[in-house]
Amino acid sequence: MTSARQIDFLSKRKMAFFFSGTLFLISIISFITKGMDFGIDFTGGSVYEMHYNQSVDLNTMREALEKQGFGDANIQHFGSSQDVLLRLKPVENINQKQLTEQILSTANSSQPQAGEMRRVEFVGPQVGEDLVNDGGLALLLSFLAVMAYVSVRFEWKLSVGAIAALFHDTIITMGFFSVFGWEFDMTVLSAILALVGYSINDTIVVYDRIRETVRSSRRESMHDITNRALNDTLSRTILTSLTVFLTLLALAFLGGKTIHGFAIAMLIGVVKGTYSSIYIASSLALSFGLSREDLMPAEKDSTIDELP
Repeated sequence: MTSARQIDFLSKRKMAFFFSGTLFLISIISFITKGMDFGIDFTGGSVYEMHYNQSVDLNTMREALEKQGFGDANIQHFGSSQDVLLRLKPVENINQKQLTEQILSTANSSQPQAGEMRRVEFVGPQVGEDLVNDGGLALLLSFLAVMAYVSVRFEWKLSVGAIAALFHDTIITMGFFSVFGWEFDMTVLSAILALVGYSINDTIVVYDRIRETVRSSRRESMHDITNRALNDTLSRTILTSLTVFLTLLALAFLGGKTIHGFAIAMLIGVVKGTYSSIYIASSLALSFGLSREDLMPAEKDSTIDELP
């Protein structure tokens, strides 16, 4: 069924290219200058969650830890001013039990009333390095699998547009974490992997509609056909993305610290994935010279029927 909407999406594609190019460049510069704030999952080290019955003065606690040789400790409130999350890089020549007792004792000495240790996580440096390698390999393999799929499924101009949109979504989503210094851990990497599938699915729906529209329309230009396909799939795109977005919004605010990074990465990725299906994947294919002939089925050779 043809949509009654006639939004000229492609008239804004140059502006969209500039906007996306700016975000992409900012992300790359941030990767080079700031890098990623990798979590304990990747770097190794310890995470301590402590609770107090009164508001915690982080500056006083930080000074006490520095005096004990823990100057690189990362301290922040966790949920409320009474809860503290402390991250510490690997410490040599001390076992984990002694380190935990020393951290709790030092932290308590800086506050009027002692608190309690609620959670302790420890990841060895070798485990963290293995997770970095395995996570990078998983991301690479997912990209290669998607690239192989779209290369077989679509004409090369559409395939390049889809792959470019995939890189666009992934790099910019990770760029947000680099620019704002948000922690990048295994849950965020899981979100990035999920976004690879989500983003390409949205693009494939649009591409299929473009191909169907080409075969049913004989007079329209590719610009008009692509615009019509985008309008026809707009309701499905909005409903799907909005449903996912609202669910992720609830997870981001109510799901707790454990999945907060996952929810934030998915929120950014869902928005960018929806945007890129319209303004990156489809627009790039047109910029590469996508024509009606590229999407028409190959004509059957009539001489074959004449053979005995």
